[in-house]
Formats: sequence, structure tokens, C-alpha cells
Amino acid sequence: MKIVFLDEHTLDNADLSAIKALGDYVGYPETVSDQILERCQDAEIIITNKVPLDQDTIHSLPCLKLICVAATGMNNVDLCAAADAGIEDRNAIDYSTHSVAEHTFGSALALMRQLAYYDQYVKSGAYSSAHRIFDFGRPIHELYGKKWGIIGLGNIGRQVAKIATAFGCEVAYYPTSGHNQDATYPRKSLEELLSESDIISLHAPLNAATYHLLDFQQFSLMQPFAILVNVARGDLINEEALAQALNEERIGGAALDVYSQEPAPASNPLFTVKDPFRLIFTPHVAWASQE
Repeated sequence: MKIVFLDEHTLDNADLSAIKALGDYVGYPETVSDQILERCQDAEIIITNKVPLDQDTIHSLPCLKLICVAATGMNNVDLCAAADAGIEDRNAIDYSTHSVAEHTFGSALALMRQLAYYDQYVKSGAYSSAHRIFDFGRPIHELYGKKWGIIGLGNIGRQVAKIATAFGCEVAYYPTSGHNQDATYPRKSLEELLSESDIISLHAPLNAATYHLLDFQQFSLMQPFAILVNVARGDLINEEALAQALNEERIGGAALDVYSQEPAPASNPLFTVKDPFRLIFTPHVAWASQE
């Protein structure tokens, strides 16, 4: 069988020998949209991570039997078109749960402890020239005793809940699908979760129901010291509205690993936030631990 991997580079030189042994394998480091049909015309299996497969593309591939997404989120594939064409789909469930959960806490701690500010304070030489041994330029907060709100209680959301509990946080959640239930933690409406939580972390899939789930109205419900961590999908939030909320000090800070467009362009409104220490950015690597 013919197997085509459209964007091998997204797996950072992972060992693909087991997959290559399954058939006639062809892999490409990257693929742009106008190359898909030529590269996949006789493919029975397509592996993609971030290369989109839309309705027209799927219907133009007569040999295709299976689409494998080399990640958990499947928003880059038109699943309805695949089902209509009798094409099966699979994703990589639970491969990065611990990695993303740990990144979530690394991001939250960086904001709560103001690590970016204090790192720069020391490296700039300001600490060496100071006459006092302490600097209190930015307030530092503990996770212990804080209310942690989780949006999306799937595998990653549950792992975050466990760790947050170990840190001494009070955990509540909002299930975007309405299906996930966990009696261990109180379920809240989105409005309740946003207004009551000190930390909000996003672990939900991107679909029509969750696109811009958090807009300016939702940010306005949050407490002025609350922080937001998004390690799920960029379009769960309205980035322009988040930039406005940060500039107006309606929320305390945000840590983002995902963006509405990736790589994030220089025109992204979040890059214009006046206080850079209110933001922690990483380039979609929460999943990417070597383990």
C-alpha cells in the first residue's frame, strides 16, 4: 500500500522505521496546499500533522482509504468529507498528555512567579548594581490555595486537574462538549468558571462550537489578577480581544503556546501588548518533550 507523510518535520526527526515497513512509503519534510494532489494521487494512506485536508482535496483522491493525523487535534481535516467518501480517520490519542500538562504548569508558574521579569532583572546587570539583596519589582504569587478552572476535561485536562490538586489548588471545570463528566471536581458554567477562577487553562478541541470561545465579553468576566494558559488551539480565543483585555488590565496575564495563525505573524495583535511581562510565548512546543 502507498503511504504518504506530508509533513515529517513536525515530528522532529522521530524514528519512522516501523511505519515505513508497512508499505510503499514516501515522506516529505513539508507540503504546501498546491502540492497535495500531486504527491497523494495514488496514496491509500495519508499521514498529516498540520497540512490541511479539505473537502475538495479529499474528494479528489480516488485511492485514499485512511487519513492518519500525527497529533491529537483533528481540526485540520474535514472529517465529514472523509466520512462521506468512506475514508477512515485516526489520530494519536494521549501521546502528549504529560508533556502538555507539565508545560501548562511551567507557563502558569512563570506568570505567577514573574520569572521572565526577574530573569531579565538579573541578566541585565540591575541586580549586580543594586544595593539591596531583594527586588520586589513585580508581585509574586503562589499556586497553593488558588482556584484553577479547566476548560475541556479530556485526557490532558484531567492530568492538569490532578497536578493542580497536588499543588493545593481548588479545581473546577467546564466541558465544551457537554459529555465529559468527572464527579471528582465541580462542573461549572463557562461564566461561573471564568468569574471565579484565579487560573484558567484551555484543553479543548477546536470546532465550530469552540471557535473564539473566549472573546472580550468572556475576558471581562475574569478577575483582574487572573491568568490564562492556552496550550490547545489558537482560535479558541480571540487574540485581538485578549490583547485589549491585557492592555486594559482586565486580566493579569496570559501564556500561549498556540496561535490563530502559525507561525504567528509579526502582525499578531498580542505582540503589541504594552507590558511584555504579562505574556509568556512559546512556539507550539507544549507537546514536544523528547520523552
